[in-house]
Amino acid sequence: MYTELIKIIEGGLSHDAKKVISYSKHLAKKLREDGADKLADKIMKTIEGSTGIPVFKDQLFDAPVDNDTRLNIADIILPQDIKLDITISESIQSPVNNFISLVNSKNDIQSKGLDINLSMLLYGPPGCGKTTLAKHIAKELDIPIVIARFDSLISSLLGNTAKNIRKLFDYAKSKPCILFLDEFDAIAKARDDNHETGELKRVINSLLQNIDDFLETGILIAATNHEQLLDSAIWRRFEKVVNVNKPNSDEIKNLISNYLIKVEANIDTNDKKFDTLSTYFKDLSHSEIIKIMNSAYYNSIIHKSVFEYDEIFSEFFKYKNNNRYTADEMIRFLNESHIPQKQIATYLDISIRQVRNALTIE
Repeated sequence: MYTELIKIIEGGLSHDAKKVISYSKHLAKKLREDGADKLADKIMKTIEGSTGIPVFKDQLFDAPVDNDTRLNIADIILPQDIKLDITISESIQSPVNNFISLVNSKNDIQSKGLDINLSMLLYGPPGCGKTTLAKHIAKELDIPIVIARFDSLISSLLGNTAKNIRKLFDYAKSKPCILFLDEFDAIAKARDDNHETGELKRVINSLLQNIDDFLETGILIAATNHEQLLDSAIWRRFEKVVNVNKPNSDEIKNLISNYLIKVEANIDTNDKKFDTLSTYFKDLSHSEIIKIMNSAYYNSIIHKSVFEYDEIFSEFFKYKNNNRYTADEMIRFLNESHIPQKQIATYLDISIRQVRNALTIE
């Protein structure tokens, strides 16, 4: 019995949840054999009542490193350090909430004798919030997120890449966390790709084996901008597959509106210019839209001017044209965007005659 107590303490100090639970069950069994049923029942009730995901607070983690370069092969972010201000689209909200509920129901599902696969694959264009979603899930579950660093994970010595992958998964398996594999296609390319070497194909086999082993107890999220490159066997490993796409028209309007509320902008969203702006932002990613809005807002602060549509339209025009345009082209664009000529002249600090000349108005 003393052995079990020592092992439980060791497991607690090393943050090894599996060890704590295993030896707690051994202790409960011995207590029951000794007739201490009430205490044994209390221990088992405590174990079964746990979410199975102990929370880490104010703890330091030593990230795993590549043996040759001594560079970290992962970054660890604690839930209390995750600062997010996001709007999740309805199409994505449901599967994300379902995944969070699935993790929180892990013990209930396993108590029914069922296996559970806590994995999610996020795919879609860059800048649409896949990494942010992974952090959001970690924040909601109140557990650390271990983010793989493929720049150091993939060793120049190919034989070490498989070792680094194993080291990463072993590390994530040793403590309650989410293992997040961003830019997943970097190591999960199709094995029938003729451009890949035999060694890299062996890396994928190693990856698949580690995923299978890890998902017996761990939580895995992967993200890719190039889902077409993934090996077919990869898709079968993930319980949830979510397409994180560019925002639709309603989502764009919500994104702009929420931004304007956040910065306390005095901009009328009932103005027809709001619909024009929403149309311009079509086919842009979430991050592109926020980047343009930020640039416009920063400019208004720098120039100590009122944050208005002319600033936002101007930044959009610069972004779409890679900052290559003439003054006349900017004038015509602002005019087409329903900005009055006088306001264009004031905003660009030019005369009304220059505006009219650009518009060929005498």
